[in-house]
Amino acid sequence: MKTYRFDALTSLDDLTLHDEPMPAPQRGEVVVRVHAVALNYRDLSVVLGNYVHAAMTGLVPCSDAAGEIAAVGEGVTAWKPGDRVISIFHPRWFGGRPHRTLGHETYGSAQDGWLCEYKVCSQEAVVALPAGISYAAGCTLPCAATTAWNALSGAPPVRAGQTVLTLGTGGVSIFAVQLAKLLGATVIATTSSARKGEILKGLGADHVVNYGEIADWGVHVKKALTGGMGVDCVVEVGGPGTVNQSLHAVRWGGEVVLIGFLTSDNPGIDYFHLKGSGATVRAIGVGDRATLQDLVRAVEGGRLQPVIDKTFDFADARAAFAHLQAAKHVGKVVIAVGG
Repeated sequence: MKTYRFDALTSLDDLTLHDEPMPAPQRGEVVVRVHAVALNYRDLSVVLGNYVHAAMTGLVPCSDAAGEIAAVGEGVTAWKPGDRVISIFHPRWFGGRPHRTLGHETYGSAQDGWLCEYKVCSQEAVVALPAGISYAAGCTLPCAATTAWNALSGAPPVRAGQTVLTLGTGGVSIFAVQLAKLLGATVIATTSSARKGEILKGLGADHVVNYGEIADWGVHVKKALTGGMGVDCVVEVGGPGTVNQSLHAVRWGGEVVLIGFLTSDNPGIDYFHLKGSGATVRAIGVGDRATLQDLVRAVEGGRLQPVIDKTFDFADARAAFAHLQAAKHVGKVVIAVGG
């Protein structure tokens, strides 16, 4: 079978195609014939050296995949050949409090990921692909969509009539717009592009703020768009360069959900700004298997269709990574692996 590996971690040129033996399932394992893989920013950060955890060289990249069960090992009762499945981001986090080694077990940084034609994994490391969803759409759900759903389903979760602020047009943010509207929330979205702003409105965003034109966009969101009240939830994907504005935008008693690190600026956080915001700050790491299953039910019930910016052939995997790195996409970048 064909498998991609990052033979070194210096540039995208290190992504190399290999011929490898077909995997065989052991007891409790399944072999998945991979049909589609979705890219996430973390896949870039691993090879570019700015991931939050140390990464191993020589691994198969990517955490998000959709495919069909090709073979099952002894004792497997959850699946049969032909079943359509998607990967879970954390292969051993099934629910409850995360275990101590969670951040050191992820695909593409600590163990082989899914950018290959066939993948063997535990029968618990996949869930059913939502009905009515293609493999290309389904592979976008394990990381970005699960993260967005986790951000919106805190304690308490976002409810109809509340207001959600999303940042940019990456995978998590686009899913946050779609899912927040599904929940009946008002959505305020930021972007620096008029073209992307129109796309956000088409997906249901009620207000779009151009942060290229309004530097203090968090203040603008609170004063001009929420009558001085602030938003109930900020899906904070930017990190050091945006979190201060997010704290300006949030209401007292609201929530800022820390997800990403897309910005490199690090002005620091003023303690009195943080405390004075009156907000809960919650950091999340995608979500567990139960959260993904909740998301799948929401996608099926709401007939939500993931937004795919571009799909690349398996032979053009390196070009897919370069497209993601260019940061001009809206939604998800997908690699079609098999038919």
